[in-house]
Amino acid sequence: MKYGEVLKGRDVEGKEKHVPIIEVENADNGKNIVKVTVGKEVPHPNTVEHHICWIQLYGVKKDNNQVVELGRTDFGPTFTDPITTFKISLDGIKTLIALEYCNIHGVWEDSLNI
Repeated sequence: MKYGEVLKGRDVEGKEKHVPIIEVENADNGKNIVKVTVGKEVPHPNTVEHHICWIQLYGVKKDNNQVVELGRTDFGPTFTDPITTFKISLDGIKTLIALEYCNIHGVWEDSLNI
């Protein structure tokens, strides 16, 4: 089995609480604020038994399609909601990809062309 075969996305979501939602805002000094939220429309459970463990953000470069890691946030169950914000330069980036891991339902993905 390949990693891509275990990724889940909008096509299998149903309740819309697992797909990471990517939002981009302008910031200062040529940077952007990239916010990734899991459970934006329907809150995801946040218990020891069922929670989001981490969110990772990647960028795909315009010139050569290279994938670069932009950041990662780990979450402690019950204490932190699965929302993270990165202040980054998007120069040369054409697509953002977010992955998140639910301890029960696996790895979910979404992307945003910018």
